[in-house]
Amino acid sequence: MEEQVTQLRTYVFLDSLQPQLAAFIGTTARGFLPVPYVASLMVEISPGIAINRLTDVALKATTVKPALQIVERAYGLLEVHDESQAETRQAGAAILQYLNLAEEERLKPTIVSSQTIRGVEAYQCQLINRTRHGMMILPGQSLYILETEPAGYSAFAANEAEKAARINLLEVRPFGAFGRLYLAGPESEIDSAVKAALEALEALSGKELPEADKHRRI
Repeated sequence: MEEQVTQLRTYVFLDSLQPQLAAFIGTTARGFLPVPYVASLMVEISPGIAINRLTDVALKATTVKPALQIVERAYGLLEVHDESQAETRQAGAAILQYLNLAEEERLKPTIVSSQTIRGVEAYQCQLINRTRHGMMILPGQSLYILETEPAGYSAFAANEAEKAARINLLEVRPFGAFGRLYLAGPESEIDSAVKAALEALEALSGKELPEADKHRRI
């Protein structure tokens, strides 16, 4: 049976994991939970089953600890973190060496959807609050929703948004066909967070997503 080529979809280093994102990961992850301000690495590949090998490579090469190892048929996601930025970067270097790839061979993030809803009504807030795993949204606040492809970059966007503004992190879904990020807060703070997140995503280098690999977008 011919071995499938591994595609590096997401590869991104978070130099300082922000408090809300660290807490959110602690709410949803099943691994070794991070604390604020540790360094974090997100790696997403295809096919997903190969993520098991990358976890093994990273843990044997460094002192990093994994919070997320999500294995789907199509995609796999790994998050590792450490108090030392050097150890976290070395884990990434070991993964890239194993894959025989350079960081620049990752896919460049594509913004699939970016929308802000201002002055959210109370009943919609209740719907959102029932399904979020992070903070809550209150009536009258603004809501921001971002979709990224590949999915893993949504966590990077969340971290950059939290660095830039005083917002509430409602939900991050950094795996699957699309990544999704939900933020809430005062209008001016949301505007600052959106600007920071989008600029950070645009600044990332990488290969363009092949047209044949793009999912149907509505």
